[in-house]
Amino acid sequence: MKRYLAVVAALSALLAGAPLADAASPPASWDGLTRVASKKFDYVYLLPGADFRTYTKVMLDPTEVAFQKNWLRDYNAQAASTSRRMSEADAQRMLGEVQQGFDEVFRKAYAAGGYTVTDTPGSDVLRVRTAVVNLDVAAPDVMAAGRSRTFSQEAGGASLIIEVRDSSSNALLGRAVDNQVVGYGAPYRRDSVSNRADFERLFSQWAKRSVEGLGVLKANSPIGATSPAPK
Repeated sequence: MKRYLAVVAALSALLAGAPLADAASPPASWDGLTRVASKKFDYVYLLPGADFRTYTKVMLDPTEVAFQKNWLRDYNAQAASTSRRMSEADAQRMLGEVQQGFDEVFRKAYAAGGYTVTDTPGSDVLRVRTAVVNLDVAAPDVMAAGRSRTFSQEAGGASLIIEVRDSSSNALLGRAVDNQVVGYGAPYRRDSVSNRADFERLFSQWAKRSVEGLGVLKANSPIGATSPAPK
């Protein structure tokens, strides 16, 4: 787990300084994985020779969730009044809600895709680790007196990191990174309800792509140096 958290921290730093739709370009290889083209995620790395055909079950670790660097400080600095500022407790509550919602969506998606979701490692179990980082929310739910309205062109943004390993040996088999602006469109009023709907749609999209991607990897196993990534 510590190794994965280090990966999350490194990727967070890599993505934090770039726009969500145009993150800094990562290297061609990483931790023995080779970067391959993908239409499902911005960046995909796979282990040459990896065979995904044996995996019929998945073990889903609780996702790691982190705000964009200095998000809370910057949000409070721009708040219209002190009553609209968010406390550290508010921020932690929001992170917990994001984690719970994300984990539920991924669990349902893999179950619907025909995979058994288990907590026990095994030769047929793929361990899936996820992280939602650089989380940016335009209109967080803050209880305050008086009326307050937030208008924004988008609900926010986030970056997804997925890492898959063999659950028995812990061998690293692949990583994927994707960056998304959430609820992009013409400026309109944002609130906690619209934000929740927009982020749930994004999580469902990521979950669907993850399940479909695993199917593509199974169909193209064993993975060669030029094997296609999930499309």
